[in-house]
Amino acid sequence: MEISQNARTVLERRYLAKDDGGKPVETVEGLFRRVARAIAASDLQYKPEADVAALEEEFYRMMTELEFLPNSPTLMNAGRPLGQLSACFVLPVADSMEDIFEAIKQAALIHKSGGGTGFSFSRLRAAGSTVNSTGGVASGPISFMRVFNMATEAVKQGGTRRGANMGILRVDHPDILDFINCKADNADITNFNISVGITEAFMKAVEKGEDYDLIEPSTKKAVGRLNAKEVFDKIVYAAWRNGEPGIIFLDRLNRDNVVPAQGEIESTNPCGEQPLLPYESCNLGSINLVKMIEKGGDGRYAINWNKLADTIGRAVHFLDNVIDANQYPLPQIDFTTKQTRKIGLGIMGWADMLLYLGIPYNSDEAVKLADKLMGFITTTGRSASARLARERGSFPLFHESIYKDGEPLRNATVTTIAPTGTLSILAGVSSGVEPVFAYVYIRSVMDRTEMLEVSPVLKEKLTERGLYSDELMRRIAEEGTIAHMEEIPEDIRRVFVSAHDISPLYHTKMQAAFQAHTDNAVSKTVNFPNSATKEEAAEAYMLAYRLGCKGVTIYRD
Repeated sequence: MEISQNARTVLERRYLAKDDGGKPVETVEGLFRRVARAIAASDLQYKPEADVAALEEEFYRMMTELEFLPNSPTLMNAGRPLGQLSACFVLPVADSMEDIFEAIKQAALIHKSGGGTGFSFSRLRAAGSTVNSTGGVASGPISFMRVFNMATEAVKQGGTRRGANMGILRVDHPDILDFINCKADNADITNFNISVGITEAFMKAVEKGEDYDLIEPSTKKAVGRLNAKEVFDKIVYAAWRNGEPGIIFLDRLNRDNVVPAQGEIESTNPCGEQPLLPYESCNLGSINLVKMIEKGGDGRYAINWNKLADTIGRAVHFLDNVIDANQYPLPQIDFTTKQTRKIGLGIMGWADMLLYLGIPYNSDEAVKLADKLMGFITTTGRSASARLARERGSFPLFHESIYKDGEPLRNATVTTIAPTGTLSILAGVSSGVEPVFAYVYIRSVMDRTEMLEVSPVLKEKLTERGLYSDELMRRIAEEGTIAHMEEIPEDIRRVFVSAHDISPLYHTKMQAAFQAHTDNAVSKTVNFPNSATKEEAAEAYMLAYRLGCKGVTIYRD
């Protein structure tokens, strides 16, 4: 199998099955064989005479050729006793001591099995309000977030991944100002990403400079008013300061809620790309776009649309099978997940694909291609889901879904764009739909091993021109961009832009182009140089709102 030494190191360290002494008892190829076999076996539930051996080969080839990889828990746990294969979960947090601690217990079980959890704390009454049953005073959502944070710290996701949570609070919650600042100190609430749940009404009030009501969740009554523009500015300032909080547009998540009768979507998974109903989980997987291009006779690269369509079909089949192979951490999650059978097929290597095609990331041509590509993936993915529905039946809640009058579908959602942190290291490509953050950098792994990482595309281009050297690579690593390097030809510098060379406008336009054709949401960070102003940060947030994104995260270097 052609993978980099770095990818091999990561697999050996974190993914391969180990004996009691911590020694790997399987090879890298053995891992993919184990996963392919476990996932192919789900076919037998629908067709006792299914040729699972042939399907296993198909899945094995697709993964070992790095055309498609499922999310980390599937690689770690498929075909092993734990058998928990999902990365994303959302748990409800209701307003009683019993419910809060039940949610903490459930989160601990999920973290132990390698999953991440999202919560909305918006149902909890505000700090200082009266608790009728005891006559005491409520301590409020933020104090309980700290308890969740401590529990996560203690569990550390079964030793293989750090516990990750998303904490969301509605912008009309009375404690919103405390929430916006609860991570001002980087050492506080470290196992949470936080996002403010924003409504369309709030954004309209921001644009008009109007006040809006704060609503006490336990009584649903207005208990105060704030100026929307001032609150928005506080969110922007906090995000400009250290990247927290992000924002999530709740009304947009619910506009695309496939089964609105089942309740409201109030939270997402830890990286924000997977909105879910309480007790839903979602299995993600990503297609490696670098494997979907080929070199023509003229030496130029082009997308192989037929190969992409084939891979989408296989990937949808794979992810649907994961739902049945999965051993869920809670019976309620098992039931709820199978009611909608959501899957999230995404992509990685987008920035690298653009490099091969010779298209700068920060160009209208790239944004247009994003729109076309994601439209193709979702349409083809939905057709594959409809094919499965003909063989296996639609998802159980199909008849009360927004799709009920159309062709039956096997999966309520088909596409999601995840950050693909580790998957993209395994595949040796750029992550998700992010631009290349740096073309050369020194990566330090869990035990502080240092590895020099060089973008394979840049290496290929510079080698072709006789310009490649280790010395040049170290210089690029130090400077972080090749934009000003005179010794590199202009045509290469124009295409090989890194995250900081790209304006917030193009970061956001790119996210919006992918979001327009993604069932769930898109994980993407708008990177700013250290010199960026608060006004520029505010502009990115407003742009994300106007261009139809479902959320946005900014990060200033």
